[in-house]
Amino acid sequence: MHAPSILITTPNYNEGFKDLLKRGCKIRCITEVTPDNLKFCKEVLKVVTELRHIEGMKGGIATNRSEYISTSVIETGQPITQLYYTNQIPIVEQGQYIFDTFWRNSVSAISKIMEIEQGKAPQVIESIHDPVLLQNKAVELLKSVNKEILVIFSSANAFERQRKTGSIEILKEVGLTKPEVKVRIITPKTHDIEAKLKELSHNPNFDYRFIEPIIKVTILVVDRKFSIVVELKDDTKRTIAEAIGQATYSNSAPTVLTYAVLFDALWNQTNLYEQLQIHDKMQKEFIDAVAHELRTPLTSIIELTKHVIDNLKDKEQQGILDVVLYSGKKLQALSENVLAVTKMEGNLLNLSKVIFDLGLLILDIIKDVEIELDKIRHIFSQHNKKIHFELIGYDRKYLVYADKYRISQVITNLIDNAINFILDKDGLVSISLEKKIEKDKSFVIINIKDNGEGIHPEIIPRLFTKFVTKSFYGTGLGLYTCKEIIELHHGKIWGNNNKDNKGATFSFMLPITN
Repeated sequence: MHAPSILITTPNYNEGFKDLLKRGCKIRCITEVTPDNLKFCKEVLKVVTELRHIEGMKGGIATNRSEYISTSVIETGQPITQLYYTNQIPIVEQGQYIFDTFWRNSVSAISKIMEIEQGKAPQVIESIHDPVLLQNKAVELLKSVNKEILVIFSSANAFERQRKTGSIEILKEVGLTKPEVKVRIITPKTHDIEAKLKELSHNPNFDYRFIEPIIKVTILVVDRKFSIVVELKDDTKRTIAEAIGQATYSNSAPTVLTYAVLFDALWNQTNLYEQLQIHDKMQKEFIDAVAHELRTPLTSIIELTKHVIDNLKDKEQQGILDVVLYSGKKLQALSENVLAVTKMEGNLLNLSKVIFDLGLLILDIIKDVEIELDKIRHIFSQHNKKIHFELIGYDRKYLVYADKYRISQVITNLIDNAINFILDKDGLVSISLEKKIEKDKSFVIINIKDNGEGIHPEIIPRLFTKFVTKSFYGTGLGLYTCKEIIELHHGKIWGNNNKDNKGATFSFMLPITN
């Protein structure tokens, strides 16, 4: 505190600093700027390269590349009672580290001088490493609020940690003592959090929104003038000290307003998200109801048609009913895809896993497809094409532990796609099985290759998303359903155009038990 006056009023110090500047040296100084030493600090600015302020600075150190000096507290008009000097490099380096630490935690002396002269707080961005200091700063801001509190919690656990420290109760207290203050919170949702927020929402100026965890920081903004931002380091920890990383406090207008705008954007997004959820829920419920309503009559139509065909002797009438049966099965496959999608999106799709031979399943599916194609070829002109099937690698067993019905659904969808996109009269669908070792685990890869028109370039990036199609062949649900089923089995699925530009190959991979 007294060092600036000593520097300016002691000729040896003053002239010595000026001489160093003339010789091209850089002089960095740290002191505590106060109203009492303000005029001397202004003079010091003229004889040093940069002056910075730190609260409560005691004693003094001086260091360069080869020397280090430490002194006791300097008093005006009093001789230095203690001084330590060394040129031992390890101690010099330690002194440089101490100085740099002070420097990083100090602020511009010019800003501090303006604060004192104009009565305005300087705009700062300050790192806080002590969890206790951080919590005290947050409580101080919450209690000093005049207009508005905005909070974004990075996770449900972050909310719970603050609840245990009493910060949520402080928000309740603010609502009681300052009912004019608006409090808004954005947080991930749990039953306990929802119950706690409902308890606080008796205050008409208190509101909250739920959102999925999308950011790794907890943000507090008070009156759009102050902000605290805390990084999430380890969300599994129970205490704030263990869970958090870097924390910053700021009253810098651009910084604080940036976080306030981020809060507003997320707040508006949650409103839109809630509206879309309601719409999406109604849409899913409608589709699910329609699919269920289709399932019962379709089953009856298919079974009764089979019964009539088996008892008919007229080949022409059998052929007509074969078309009805084929169309019914197509519609049944569509309804099953729709039901699968609605169940998957509601996390309601349960897998009934058994161990079975994947090669034998593919053989059975191919036989069924060939029978269906033979039945309808003479009725539908678009099915005049002859489809040949080639199965490679089924001579060995590939035992998988999976839902046989769902895997059959995947294979059937992929084969149907291959057939639909074959334009030539002579089509070839080649299905191969191969074993792959990946990260010490065994997998079977199934490749379904066709010589059709291939995948349209526009849809390749969105190939396995819902309702993606460039043709009149389907709804765009088949590949999406396949992807979801395969991923539920901890597998992978992908598709590419063939290198010879003739057709496409769709592949999926499943873990095997043998």
